Amino acid sequence: RFSSRHPVASFFHLFFRVSAILVYLLCELLSSSFIACMVTIILLLSCDFWTVKNITGRLMVGLRWWNQVDDDGKSQWVFEARKPSTQAKKVLSEAESRIFWLGLIACPIMWVIFAFSTLFSFKIKWLAVVIMGVVLQGANLYGYVKCKVGGKKTLTSMATSYLGQQFLRQQTGPDRFQ
Repeated sequence: RFSSRHPVASFFHLFFRVSAILVYLLCELLSSSFIACMVTIILLLSCDFWTVKNITGRLMVGLRWWNQVDDDGKSQWVFEARKPSTQAKKVLSEAESRIFWLGLIACPIMWVIFAFSTLFSFKIKWLAVVIMGVVLQGANLYGYVKCKVGGKKTLTSMATSYLGQQFLRQQTGPDRFQ
């Protein structure tokens, strides 16, 4: 029996991904306009990237990642995993976790297969679309695998560390002593 604490998140986790793949596969049957198909697929892939990165990863598996730029202009990638606790286990569903990881792994594999088939069938006009699929879905896969494997910091410790840094900056800022 499927038990979901976040049925809407579970639905949209798969909806945009599967829709982009279906539009890609059926596009030449449904429309004669390559541009309309390309724009539709890229919009679906973009919606998927945003939804998975900002919503479903946090709700379904307790992971999130992002990029932040320091005051020095250096780019830093941040990978977080929710601290394992009894309350976190109540919020996270095993079924949702399986759906999340299955969709996260299977769809980029499909886009890689599409990339090779596009090259071997000489449908070069589709190559940009397929590369967008590989890049956007591959980026989410990489980010969440990095969270799962390498994200040792918990959400609480990250927030505490960030607030501590901001407080210290305010107290020791250059205009503080003028």
